[in-house]
Amino acid sequence: MASHRRPKQPSRTRVTVLTTAAAAAVALSAQAANAAPSEKLSKDEVKTKVDKLYEEAEQATEKLNGATEKQEKLQKEISTIQDNVARGQEELNELRDSMGLAAAAQYRTGTIDSSLQLFLSSNPDDYLDKASTADQLSAQQVESLKKIQEKQRELAQDRAEASDKLKDLASTRTELGKKKKEVQGKLAEAQKLLNSLTAKEKAELAAEQDRANRSSSERVDLGDTGSASSRAAAAFAAAQSKLGTPYVYGATGPSSFDCSGLTSWAYAQAGVGIPRTSESQTTIGTKIYSSSQLQVGDLVFFFNDLHHVGLYAGNGQIIHAPRTGTVVRYESMSTIGGPFMFGVRV
Repeated sequence: MASHRRPKQPSRTRVTVLTTAAAAAVALSAQAANAAPSEKLSKDEVKTKVDKLYEEAEQATEKLNGATEKQEKLQKEISTIQDNVARGQEELNELRDSMGLAAAAQYRTGTIDSSLQLFLSSNPDDYLDKASTADQLSAQQVESLKKIQEKQRELAQDRAEASDKLKDLASTRTELGKKKKEVQGKLAEAQKLLNSLTAKEKAELAAEQDRANRSSSERVDLGDTGSASSRAAAAFAAAQSKLGTPYVYGATGPSSFDCSGLTSWAYAQAGVGIPRTSESQTTIGTKIYSSSQLQVGDLVFFFNDLHHVGLYAGNGQIIHAPRTGTVVRYESMSTIGGPFMFGVRV
């Protein structure tokens, strides 16, 4: 017969613990419900943070541009070396073939000498170091062996150089990926902040930026622009023709630019090739440390790490591609956001 046991009642201690836990959970829920939401940033605070992120993105962009430029240069150098190796191998094969033909002719006449037999069966690198071998070779054979040895050395050097550059290229591509990810991360973070604004705030901010772009893309008082060299004047005129063109990181024109993309494009239109990045552009001319000595078309550099560059426009103004969300425009040197470091007269 089955036994019918009375269900065991929870102990008083267990009931107390459960009751306490439930009460705590209710209290925490009430606190969470009554807690003030995280403080929303104002439109001006968002703008300040976004501007800072855009500046950091531009800084990373110049590093990205440098890695891109290095990658392109390495690829060209590697291609040239590989072409040289291919041609050198063909020349080496021809030299060996000619020695082989000479040996074959001697073999047919029964006069092949021991040195040629040795050459045909192993590497000739140390033949000429042995006087006994050199004595057995004709002047023509000695010259052929010298050419073969020299060609082998050249090929070994070229292959070693290609190997080093391929390793450099691999590390440059890794750096390129990191910098691109950094730029995209900064821009995404800025966009997230902008998305936190209300529709009205977004419209107000867009209207402010539009007014800034439009007003600074119009003709301003540039003062005396007659002192520029013909090349600098031509570069400046080219930049002027792109007023209102949007900033896009990594862009070199003609429909969009970043800061050094604009300056390198402008000088290219004047028939002058200058480096791609702002840092590299500091090395191509005479440095001007006083803003009062600047002439129209001089390159002007800002921030301690030299990550921003524009073209001097006269009267304390520059023409430049500022950052994401802006266009090519005039701007006072005093409002760039970073200190003027120096100018460069190309």
